[in-house]
Amino acid sequence: MSPALPVAGRSQAWRYARSLFRRHPGMFRATVGLHLLAALAGLAGPRYLGDLVQAVQRGTFAAELNGLAAALAGFVLLQAVLTRFAYLASARLGEQVLAQLREEFIARVLTLPLGTVESAGTGDLLTRTTRDVDALSRCVRLAVPETMIALLTGGLVVVALVLVSPVLAAPLLVGVPITVAGTRWYVRRAPAGYLRQNAAYSEVTDGLTETVEGARTVEALGRQRQRVARTDRDLGRSWRAERYTLFLRTVWWPVIEVSYLLPMVLTLLTGGWLYLRGTVTLGQLTAAVVYVQQLIHPLDRLLSWLDELQVGAASLARLLGVTAAPHPPRPRAPRPDGTRIELRGVRFGYREGREVLHGVDLTLRPGERLAVVGPSGAGKSTLGRLLAGIHQPTEGSVTVGGVPLGALAPDRLRAEVALVSQEHHVFIGTLRDNLAMARPSAPEPDVRAALAAVRALQWADGLPNGLDTVVGEGAHPLTAAQAQQVALARLILADPHTLVLDEATALLDPRAARDLERSLAAVVRGRTVVAIAHRLFSAHDADRVAVVEDGRITELGSHDELVAANGPYAALWRSWQGRGEGPERPPDMARARPREDAPL
Repeated sequence: MSPALPVAGRSQAWRYARSLFRRHPGMFRATVGLHLLAALAGLAGPRYLGDLVQAVQRGTFAAELNGLAAALAGFVLLQAVLTRFAYLASARLGEQVLAQLREEFIARVLTLPLGTVESAGTGDLLTRTTRDVDALSRCVRLAVPETMIALLTGGLVVVALVLVSPVLAAPLLVGVPITVAGTRWYVRRAPAGYLRQNAAYSEVTDGLTETVEGARTVEALGRQRQRVARTDRDLGRSWRAERYTLFLRTVWWPVIEVSYLLPMVLTLLTGGWLYLRGTVTLGQLTAAVVYVQQLIHPLDRLLSWLDELQVGAASLARLLGVTAAPHPPRPRAPRPDGTRIELRGVRFGYREGREVLHGVDLTLRPGERLAVVGPSGAGKSTLGRLLAGIHQPTEGSVTVGGVPLGALAPDRLRAEVALVSQEHHVFIGTLRDNLAMARPSAPEPDVRAALAAVRALQWADGLPNGLDTVVGEGAHPLTAAQAQQVALARLILADPHTLVLDEATALLDPRAARDLERSLAAVVRGRTVVAIAHRLFSAHDADRVAVVEDGRITELGSHDELVAANGPYAALWRSWQGRGEGPERPPDMARARPREDAPL
């Protein structure tokens, strides 16, 4: 199972949450002020109702009754107006805070090294960017303002009740130990429970994503039952995690229900007994009972939203945990002196204790074409990713112009070296935006020139709105070949001096692959090229060939030199030629595959 991304501590999460609201002091003060005024307006109602009852008991004039009733109605109306604007202010503050949090989270995600994301698995990051963001959205927009309102209202109601009669406020103390004990029991267990629940959901998402993306492989190997069993296990863990948090709620909520209904009953009994003894008036008893009844709503709201706050805190901790993910140190690096890339004593492993590359030394000559060949699993693609700066060596160094690749900022790194693989992505937006993301300041002529260089300008101009056509999921679809051409055009705009090609056309049909080969020729012209060669016709045309076996470069030289040396490369070459697929035949990208006994 892939190691998940880290999770921030509770103290860090709460400090960050407070800092978000402190960035909007004006809106925060306005929101609190409106809720405070609304709560104060609501306190007048029970007091006037008590006065009204007392006036009726002792006998009074209709004018006095009408005045009390009008005042009561006025305060109710005032409370309704203030509440409306208070909720509006809360919603605006919540949206501002949530927007800032989302922007900062995306900024953090984009700074993660690709190797970290890959080692954690897409399911965990996907769950954090969807389910956790949604949960936090509900918390920020609803739970936080609702909790604040409940605290303000509850505190003011208690003060008002004490002012009416301290004796009638005493029954409230009965519910305090029940509330405190029940809530402490819940809060001690809930954060860990919700973190386990979210982590289990990440495992479900990760497993389903793997199954969907590898559906053809699963079907070809007949692994359907194993994938179903994996999904069942993940769902079982998720079910047990959710069942535990549900158990916590089914214990806590009934306890809380008792804690604020018991004071209501005791207030009625105590107040009735005191009224019969003449200690309190009927007006005081009426006001006290209404205040206790009025206290139930904010308490109920506070404690019910406390559960949502636990969910939100767990989600915030997972989102902030992205910042705790391993980031290789990037000291301020000087500008590379030249374009020469060198590997010295490079060792690398995806997991501790399991090395993939063992002491690799290699120097790329500026402008040369190097083919990297070898058996499957030998470390070819890993070597290419180190050359592209995606992974950093565990030992040794990878430098460009004398500067370590890991010390370069991401934008500077991609201006030096880029990886071209069979994976590509079209973002939702205009075609122009998809291209210019490599160089946002690129003028229109440069964008069109990049498309023309990869033979894509004709179909791009033929789109409904040309370069302003919205493409991507749910918009105008692009074929796999067109999407790859867009990716290649981005490279021309980014203009790196070194390209690492990892079978960029392997998944395309023969005709599309031949077209892409021509487009690729425009991209590689004048650049240093490292081609991870799974087919030997590309190795035949390279300036040099590096043979990788068991994480080491065992041979390095030109095609003719290695064939003459009669070593591992010569054996691969003879085996490949035995299939009649040598360079004298036009290379068919679909049929040009080595024999099983000679993997590349």
